[in-house]
Amino acid sequence: MTASTFKVALRYIVSIILVGIFIFPIAWFALTSVKPISAVFNKDKVVVFDFQPTFENYQVTVLGGRKSDTSSGSNVLMGTSGEGAYDGRGSIASSLIIAISSTFLATSISLLAAYALSRMSFRGSQGYMHWILSQRFLPPIAIIIPLVFIFRDLGLRDTHFGIIIAHTLINIPIALLILKSFFDDVPVEIDQAAMIDGASRLQCFYLVVLPMVKGGIAATAVLCFIFSWTEFLLSLFLTNSIRTIPVKITTFVTSTGSEWGYISALGTAAIIPGFIFILLVQNHLVRGLTMGAIKD
Repeated sequence: MTASTFKVALRYIVSIILVGIFIFPIAWFALTSVKPISAVFNKDKVVVFDFQPTFENYQVTVLGGRKSDTSSGSNVLMGTSGEGAYDGRGSIASSLIIAISSTFLATSISLLAAYALSRMSFRGSQGYMHWILSQRFLPPIAIIIPLVFIFRDLGLRDTHFGIIIAHTLINIPIALLILKSFFDDVPVEIDQAAMIDGASRLQCFYLVVLPMVKGGIAATAVLCFIFSWTEFLLSLFLTNSIRTIPVKITTFVTSTGSEWGYISALGTAAIIPGFIFILLVQNHLVRGLTMGAIKD
């Protein structure tokens, strides 16, 4: 075996090991979601494949089935009370509404601002960019108490619109910085050539520059969607009746026990929308993640 062949083989082996380390928790989570309750809470051994798969956990959390109709329904000493306490359909719908809306708003607002910051120089522009970046350094827990009172006084607490606004404001700084870097990679001469040919600044933005940064838009949208889809703290404190998926899952953990089958089922189902969204934009996403990696 030559040295080059050995290096290639070693690189593949290390890559497979690293991927396995990252995939294992997700695979175990998905495996737990199809285990019966006897396999999940087996005290004698860790059950890996020695069980009869069941989709009762998905039937209850995703399809709205009754817990009493499943084989685990007899376990009344553990979990939350009420037949509808495990129904995650409302949480899935709320999470989709909030994530899609906040992603659209954050990306749309950041596109205009990023283009302006990339193409138009003004006094204090660098300080302004640093100020935008500093907004992302502030943890949400530091502002959650005044935010709750502000949203209450404005009538936005416990509303979808309120959560959408909160997620949008949190996403805008990072979306703006990412999109500006993509606009910076587009030569200014392209704008100048389009404007010489009679295009206005707005036409130059929509018709010339915007199609060239589709990959960056896709990458930014994916990041914004994933943040909103998995965000927990703001959704917990700014709502009472509306429960996103992360908040809903916490209700399956009580003082009498944790419903690991339902937790893993709803958590596994929550991965699917993000995976589908990435598949839809994957062609632009790959180009967006590599754009600007090589400088002339």
